[in-house]
Amino acid sequence: GGGGARLILQNPDDVMLFQEARLVAPHSIKLIPGSGVDSARFMPTSTMRRGARFRVLLAARLLWDKGIREFVSAARILNSKKFNIDFLLAGEPDPGNPAAVPESDINAWIAEGLIQWLGHVEDMVELFGTVDVVVLPSYREGLPKGLIEAGSSGLPLVTTDVPGCREVVTDEVDGLLVPPRDSQALAFAIERLFSDPSLCERLGCAARAKVLKEFDEKIVIGRTVDVYKELLD
Repeated sequence: GGGGARLILQNPDDVMLFQEARLVAPHSIKLIPGSGVDSARFMPTSTMRRGARFRVLLAARLLWDKGIREFVSAARILNSKKFNIDFLLAGEPDPGNPAAVPESDINAWIAEGLIQWLGHVEDMVELFGTVDVVVLPSYREGLPKGLIEAGSSGLPLVTTDVPGCREVVTDEVDGLLVPPRDSQALAFAIERLFSDPSLCERLGCAARAKVLKEFDEKIVIGRTVDVYKELLD
């Protein structure tokens, strides 16, 4: 293409792919993280909630590659240690998708007492206000908006060290990174947060600060407008 096109990508790994493939001129690739989050809507609740039970949320389309099997296995590991932890799954099955988690599996986990299934949740702001940690043990993401919304809500995040997710979380700074497909590591990260309220608070505050600096929709819109201005000049 001539100088008149720009390719907007959401994570650095995708930028690398395109640069290595040399399909487009390097200067025409712009990295803009996601569509941004409304940080005035996704706000930390005024007090850190510390209920009788520690609540861990995975909110995603119910596909195996979101790390649902690992989430359930982590619940099984921590349940066996008799911790007061509730594992919440928010999202709907996607029956047309080959990676869809069958509803029969979900019902079996509920029967086993491993998870609570909330189905599709319309008001994520309210839900984030009732949980202690948000996890996304995904195998790969573009840029996970739900994780950014949770960070904006001041929640500690546990996610996998994979493209997309590692752009949102820096390990030990604003969340915890675990290897993908590793239930033990996921369980250990959740256990650390469960047993250390000050770590939860520190990571949650840092997650909020990072969103305000990098992922707030005003910044993202501004960067996108800059790309268009560059083309129009």
